[in-house]
Amino acid sequence: MTRSPSTAAVPEGVSSEVPGASLAAARAADDKSGHSTVVLAMGALLGVTDAFVVTSGYNTRQVKTIVDAVERAVGTETGKKPDRVEGLDDSRWVLMDYGDFLVHVFLDEARSFYDLEHLWAEAPRVAWEEG
Repeated sequence: MTRSPSTAAVPEGVSSEVPGASLAAARAADDKSGHSTVVLAMGALLGVTDAFVVTSGYNTRQVKTIVDAVERAVGTETGKKPDRVEGLDDSRWVLMDYGDFLVHVFLDEARSFYDLEHLWAEAPRVAWEEG
């Protein structure tokens, strides 16, 4: 499994604070072999949410497994359920909306096509791995 790159320097005036539950979501995705998992601090850039968690799976079964694991982990840690989950029908791009953060679980080819990390390149990457 591929880990996220180390946290880049945060530009002055841009916050890298994210909800703790978003870090739990990243760890849950990693536990189910989600790969290239990143947490982006979005608060100062987007204004409607504080973080994006972006990860991907090799097939639709793995995408669904990651989604289930994230929902369980966030629920256990915070008691929260997602306000909305979209994309489970074809599981190419599943969006889990927790209000203060969003989880994007992609199939590899969909992630490459939409390339959220490039679209939001100015968002600080947040270290999420334990240890």
